[in-house]
Amino acid sequence: MSTLQNIHSIKHILAFIILLYTTQLFAQHEGLYPISDNRKYGFVDHQGKVVIEPTYDYASVFSEGLAHIKTEGKRGFIDNSGKYIVEPKYDKIRDFSEGMAAVKKEGLWGFIDKTGKVVIEHQFDYAYSFNSGLARIQQGEQLGYINKTGAIVIKPQFDAAYDFNEGLARVKQGDFKTGKWGYIDNTGKLVLGYRFDDCFDFYEGLANVRIGSEQTGKWGFIDMEGNFVIEPMFDRAFTFRDGLALIRVGSYKTGMYGYIDKKGEIGINPQFYGAHHFSEGLACVKDSKEGKWGYVNTKGEVVIGYLYDIPADFAGGLAKVRVGNYKSGTNGYIDKTGKWVWQGGM
Repeated sequence: MSTLQNIHSIKHILAFIILLYTTQLFAQHEGLYPISDNRKYGFVDHQGKVVIEPTYDYASVFSEGLAHIKTEGKRGFIDNSGKYIVEPKYDKIRDFSEGMAAVKKEGLWGFIDKTGKVVIEHQFDYAYSFNSGLARIQQGEQLGYINKTGAIVIKPQFDAAYDFNEGLARVKQGDFKTGKWGYIDNTGKLVLGYRFDDCFDFYEGLANVRIGSEQTGKWGFIDMEGNFVIEPMFDRAFTFRDGLALIRVGSYKTGMYGYIDKKGEIGINPQFYGAHHFSEGLACVKDSKEGKWGYVNTKGEVVIGYLYDIPADFAGGLAKVRVGNYKSGTNGYIDKTGKWVWQGGM
């Protein structure tokens, strides 16, 4: 990844610091959930029963029937019985999407199918997952898109680019400070011009965009024709989920988080020190700087109390949470009543 991409990624990580512990935010668990116990990873089912013992150095959620694992410094894939489908031999891998997975070996990325066969040779400096039939790739400092034969269909020409979502992908031209963002379609045509200072993917028909600098600019929402349906007025805005979008009023250090509806009207008053997107009807929120995290419903009612030091969003009816620090705390999964389904250490 280019220096520009790295800087941009760091900025986004900082902007999303309130979204800690959500690497697997919207992943499909497919009936099994990764657990970590004494720094080893395995899987439990929805009832909390261990079905694959914690033996791996890392494990992801299942995607398209396979889970990405790491052991002895190498990465591969297992099925839901724990059988290796792709032996651990890659330096880095991404989860399966649309029948293919990006894998890195000897410094270059390529793609394999679910049998482990290399279907697109290792040739890219970076490669990402397929989405809507296209995958982002990087050659040198520029990003573009390939199809499933490995042919480049949108030549590497962007200083930053992201996956297609709802038919459009956000792309950037220019350096970190002065560059602008726009949106392309799957032919590479620029359909929404380079006029945004920052932006995110379309969800539920709307995208959150910023006009102005990171320090003084404001965030609003556009439709897929580029028209503002919610004018830039928020100090921070995130994507819509379950009909509500997380927004911040005030500075990063002292501002408070709440939620708006698609008319731009306040649905839940900005009252939280930290907050996540809604997922499966619940969102985790933090009531104060030194406080803990709990969960509210779309009416803003606290349905699971402020008990957790590190939360995550609900997926498949369960949420992964931690109580205490990484040295002495416990982690596991809770259901939507707050009941522990599985709990382990470290």
